[in-house]
Amino acid sequence: MQLFYLPDLSKENKTANFSKEESKHIFKVLRKNIGDNINITNGKNILFQGSISSISKNNCEVIIDQVVDKTPLPYSLHLGISLLKSNDRFEWFLEKANEIGITEITPLICDRTEKKYLNENRLNKILISSMKQSLKTYLPKLNPVSTLKNFIENKNNSDLFIAHCNDSEKKTLIKSIKPKSSSLILIGPEGDFTEKEVEACNLKNYINVSLGNARLRAETAGIVACHTFSIANM
Repeated sequence: MQLFYLPDLSKENKTANFSKEESKHIFKVLRKNIGDNINITNGKNILFQGSISSISKNNCEVIIDQVVDKTPLPYSLHLGISLLKSNDRFEWFLEKANEIGITEITPLICDRTEKKYLNENRLNKILISSMKQSLKTYLPKLNPVSTLKNFIENKNNSDLFIAHCNDSEKKTLIKSIKPKSSSLILIGPEGDFTEKEVEACNLKNYINVSLGNARLRAETAGIVACHTFSIANM
């Protein structure tokens, strides 16, 4: 099964038209023909199934035969993670987190964060690509970069967690998760959160959690957190 992405597609649409670039890929690379089946999502947990009615290197039109509401994640997970020195490592994290299951991501600037910017367009393309590759029908929301200080000032009704390696009393994440709930977890930069940052988060009701005994890279910690929430909701 191949999955395509058209963000503006709605249940009211009877046909779907691909861009020139995507049409060329479908026609030239995938060698699709009239009558071939096509699966499309708009990234909102909806699957559109149809067949090609016309195709060329400039345009591909699909007649939609069936619209299926897909089951969303049984939980909501917002992960706030520091920007990393390496673009490749952050992109790898984003791709794998999406494959595992996540609903929202906010890149953060913390006291020890060395990088201060990212290419949001490129990261959104990575999210779309990993959504299609893993045959998911939900596209996680990628928020603009925020400082940790500003981020924790936002009101949030989710269960709040902060994972860090500082010496303080911590709960094990897997034992702290409420299945089918809404959660937000913070992951720090290389060098971890400062004690001052952890204290500021605790004052905003973030619970200190441990991801295990090993000292993890920041991107690995993000993946472990995502997988732990997935396991807790099985």
